[in-house]
Amino acid sequence: MCIPPSYADLGKAARDIFNKGFGFGLVKLDVKTKSCSGVEFSTSGSSNTDTGKVTGTLETKYKWCEYGLTFTEKWNTDNTLGTEIAIEDQICQGLKLTFDTTFSPNTGNDGTEFGGSIYQKVCEDLDTSVNLAWTSGTNSTRFGIAAKYQLDPTASISAKVNNSSLIGVGYTQTLRPGVKLTLSALVDGKSINAGGHKLGLALELEA
Repeated sequence: MCIPPSYADLGKAARDIFNKGFGFGLVKLDVKTKSCSGVEFSTSGSSNTDTGKVTGTLETKYKWCEYGLTFTEKWNTDNTLGTEIAIEDQICQGLKLTFDTTFSPNTGNDGTEFGGSIYQKVCEDLDTSVNLAWTSGTNSTRFGIAAKYQLDPTASISAKVNNSSLIGVGYTQTLRPGVKLTLSALVDGKSINAGGHKLGLALELEA
């Protein structure tokens, strides 16, 4: 059973609903900090419980609040480089546009991926998202829905499912300010009794 691919989308809010609160088959540590000049740094390290492979990522983010611009640079130990530029509340209030690109100099590319997303805050405690992605080289389509519910100020639960019947659930608990613990699980809905389901553990530290 494979881990569901990362869905392409056009908004951070939608992306967070699908990705945050999950970490199947991984033991993970995230550390965030901010410099005096306003540049945000995020580093992450994870170990795959199946293969033992250790990976790391580094992300820097700078916000130009006067013009509603955010610049983000990303790098990981697989030598994948990413750049994202976002503009928010400039064309009209509440509208956010994101332009991003990813470059992997050591790998080939079998097709261009196009994606879109819809994000809705149903109520104060409930966020939902729908994502769709299509790859031109293989004509493969991926579809998923996700939701996050805030149980109280320190705890939340997340759930998502995709068109491959992979079901993810997660529980996030704030242990103290700047420290979050996440437990997650991935279940193959088509082979519930076959085993091979995945568990995840993540610790996030923010200075």
